[in-house]
Amino acid sequence: MAICDVCGNDYDKAFRITQAGRTMTFDSFECAIQAMAPRCAHCQCHVIGHGVEAGGAVYCCAHCAQQSGVKGVKDRAA
Repeated sequence: MAICDVCGNDYDKAFRITQAGRTMTFDSFECAIQAMAPRCAHCQCHVIGHGVEAGGAVYCCAHCAQQSGVKGVKDRAA
């Protein structure tokens, strides 16, 4: 079994994720998100989808990007 790096649970179905040369072990996607998902530069929620990237920052949605001054982004295509 393997121990989750976030919660410490010793779990037989744990998995490992490598991101930018850092490998961590998790017992759930919830713990993986807590440890590895970027946070929105505006509202600080975890970005678990594609999000919006602008000026080196990651946003959870176009609204948050717009609130931070990013121009030309939309949540929906016309």
